[in-house]
Amino acid sequence: MSKMEIVKDKILQKDKSLSLPKGWEIKKLGEVCDVIGGGTPSKKNLKFYDGNILWATVRDMKCDTISETEYQITEEAVKKSSTNIIPKGNIIIATRVGLGKVCLLQNDTAINQDLRGVIPKSTKKIDNVYLFHWFRSISQTIIKEGTGATVQGVKLPFIKDLNIPLPPLSEQHRIVSILDRSFAAIDKAKANAEQNLKNAKELFESYLEGVFENGNWEEKSIQEITKVINGYAFASEDFSPTNSLRSIKITNVGVKEFIEEYDNNLPDKYNVVSKEFQVKTGDIVIALTRTIISTGLKVAIVPSTYDGALVNQRVAALVPNESLISRTYLYNYLISRRVFKYVLNHVNTLMQPNLSIVDLKNMPVPFPTITEQQTIARQLDSLRAETQKLESIYSKKILALEELKKSILQKAFRGEL
Repeated sequence: MSKMEIVKDKILQKDKSLSLPKGWEIKKLGEVCDVIGGGTPSKKNLKFYDGNILWATVRDMKCDTISETEYQITEEAVKKSSTNIIPKGNIIIATRVGLGKVCLLQNDTAINQDLRGVIPKSTKKIDNVYLFHWFRSISQTIIKEGTGATVQGVKLPFIKDLNIPLPPLSEQHRIVSILDRSFAAIDKAKANAEQNLKNAKELFESYLEGVFENGNWEEKSIQEITKVINGYAFASEDFSPTNSLRSIKITNVGVKEFIEEYDNNLPDKYNVVSKEFQVKTGDIVIALTRTIISTGLKVAIVPSTYDGALVNQRVAALVPNESLISRTYLYNYLISRRVFKYVLNHVNTLMQPNLSIVDLKNMPVPFPTITEQQTIARQLDSLRAETQKLESIYSKKILALEELKKSILQKAFRGEL
């Protein structure tokens, strides 16, 4: 039995096991809908892309509906390519790139080869919004059945052979009405949770900025209060997952997080000769290449699993002189907006912002007494812990709301609403 036949059998057996209400029936999608493919006009002819016909790709499938597209093509482009125009009000699905996505069209729209238009053969039997919600309910099934070495996709016969539960049209309208109301309420609750999550994060950031903006302290440079380790240029062929000596590369240094990897280990021969490049648990590492990315400054704390690791080139490590500077205080300062601005003013290129070791060593640090530093560190740790609790609560709520959507969808197409 082929994979396609196995999949069809699984879906058919699942549908047979359902106890559907009276008046419902199971149909093959291809029996009740036309499934239409798309194509891409030649990119060599730029005039093809100077028209007013909407032409959709997966990049345009950003939300439930599509009202405009990145590209507009001409009538000639439609005639001289395999694209097809899907009438407004119908749905399109992604069957290759973006597998599992589904959108309703607000306007007549041509589609590319990664998409399929699904058009009911009779609007007296299928409501387009009902069809849209049904595809949403089986998106994970479609994704799981994708095949392909580089890009996962499903073929036309698979889509046409999907079994769709069809109640009478009046019942479809009732289901759509319930789903629309339910999802509107869920989306509102989700938006509130996302805003609360954002507020929780901003609360800590705001307090952090206030600490370093309002303090009237003298300043010392990084090199005056820490030992600065500039990474060593280890030979690329020495890195291997079979070696036992941990190393820290720029890929390990995330924005306020240390990213553990398992293929950057060095041979034991470096254990003795490279002591000057060794770090301990709790030391601070900062990426010197692409120091700033869209989410912030790449700085992290060395975890216990990397105790004794060696620092590779384009990474710097800071070992605080603890008689002068609190580790926690220094780390909190390094993740502040003030340091972000300093780095932004000193990086040598905007395309790939690199921070020089000299500019890092000369970075000024507000320098209260060690007692004040420790007090600030405790206060920040306490606020961070409370903030993380709130973030966890709101993140779980957002996930729960998404699961609720899935549950309602599943019930809808089992006739349980």
